[in-house]
Amino acid sequence: MNTSEPLAAICSYISAFNAGDEAEMASAFIAPGFILDGMAPHVWQGPTAAMDWYRDVLAEGKRHGVSGYVVTLGDPIHNNVTDDNAYVVVPASMTFNMQGKQVIQSGAFLTVALRRNANSWHIVAWAWSKGK
Repeated sequence: MNTSEPLAAICSYISAFNAGDEAEMASAFIAPGFILDGMAPHVWQGPTAAMDWYRDVLAEGKRHGVSGYVVTLGDPIHNNVTDDNAYVVVPASMTFNMQGKQVIQSGAFLTVALRRNANSWHIVAWAWSKGK
């Protein structure tokens, strides 16, 4: 995917997440990566942050009978670029199946810091703020 714009890099990461493509998710990051999420242990950092977080998502899902995660992004409310750095805040929702029932988590926000490396944007850090 074209990652010449910060939002395109975020959309590529979310597409990889929705597809369960761990390698593609990891490639969206620039090391060391940082993730802040509502799921314990809440913070993942370092060169394997994306893979470690995804491993924990799958383990948590298995414990609670959750699968089929799909994140949908809205239009950014912040999309600020300063030189080779970007800050993007995007409204988001997530759907998943929990013990056979569809659950929709709406009103969330994905906040992402990115850095341009050559002509591509990569995620440095992201934080998910839970909605309802």
